Amino acid sequence: MALAGLQLLALVLGLCGVSGVLVATVLPNWKVNVDVGSNIITAVAQVQGLWMDCVWDSTGMFSCTLKYSLLALPTHVQVARAAMVLACVLSAFGICIATVGMKCIRLGGDKDTKMQASFGGGVCLMSAGISGLIPAVWYTKESIANFQDLTIPESNKHEPGGAVYIGFISAMLLFISGMIFCTSCIKKSPEAWFYPPKQKHISTAKLEGNSAYIRKDYV
Repeated sequence: MALAGLQLLALVLGLCGVSGVLVATVLPNWKVNVDVGSNIITAVAQVQGLWMDCVWDSTGMFSCTLKYSLLALPTHVQVARAAMVLACVLSAFGICIATVGMKCIRLGGDKDTKMQASFGGGVCLMSAGISGLIPAVWYTKESIANFQDLTIPESNKHEPGGAVYIGFISAMLLFISGMIFCTSCIKKSPEAWFYPPKQKHISTAKLEGNSAYIRKDYV
C-alpha cells in the first residue's frame, strides 16, 4: 500500500514536471530587459525566448518576431532548443512507461515486468530532468555574465525570465519523480538485512537412522 502511494506521488510530480517543461519551452521570457528611458511613459520591455522575441511598451503595444534562422542563433539558444525538446519527449515517454509499471495499474503483465517498466520510466524521467536543467543553467550563466559585463550598455543587459525558473523547478520535479520510480522497483526485504535466513541443520543421528531404514528395506 505504501509503495502504491509512493508511485502515485511520483506520477503527480512527473505530470507537473512534464507540464512545466512544455510551458517553459514555449514561453518567450527566457531573458527579460526593461528599459524605462527618460520617463515611465517611454518604458519598453523586451523578452527573448527560444522561438521568438517580444517587445511591448507602456502604451500596450505588443509585437513578437519569430526566430526562423537556426544557424544565426547563438550556441546557447540552439542547445536550449534541442535540450528542451528532448526533455519534453523523454518526459512524455517516461510518464507513459512508468504508469504501466505502477502497482495500482492492472496492466503490464507480471510483477517482474511491471518492475522493469517502472525502472525504465524512472530512467526516462531522470534523463528528462537533466536535459531540462542544462538550458536553464546555461541561460542563467549567460544572463549573469551579460549583466556583469561593464562594456555592455544598460539597455542591452538582460535578466533571467520566468521561463528559466519554471524550467528549473520542472527539471527538479522530473528528476525526483524518476528517482522515486527507480527506487520503488528495487526488491526490498528488511527482514533479510537484519535476520539472515537460517540454514537447516540435519542431525547426524537422523541421517544414520534414515540409512538404517534403507538397509532394512534391501534386506
